[in-house]
Amino acid sequence: MTNKIEFTDSAKKEIEKIVLAKGKNTYFRISVLGGGCSGFKYNFSFDDKTKPDDIIFNKTVIDKNSLQIIDGSTIDFKKELIGNSFVINNPKANSSCGCGLSFSI
Repeated sequence: MTNKIEFTDSAKKEIEKIVLAKGKNTYFRISVLGGGCSGFKYNFSFDDKTKPDDIIFNKTVIDKNSLQIIDGSTIDFKKELIGNSFVINNPKANSSCGCGLSFSI
């Protein structure tokens, strides 16, 4: 596992902005959960603690199991007419749901 995750400038700025608003000891957590219409789903949340199996990318934390699934991905933040959202461009995903949060590998 290379632990290679790229964050676009847009994603970095948005993470910094929301973490700053939540408090200095807050982390933006990215995880992969079972479920969703395609088998897995991305989950974005906040946490004020790190766990022993977390990998820290600046103010973002990703647990090792989730990182294995999204390793090599690019995290982006898109502003669109239908709303703003974080998007993970995961090269390991074979297919994804229309919502963009659910995928299969």
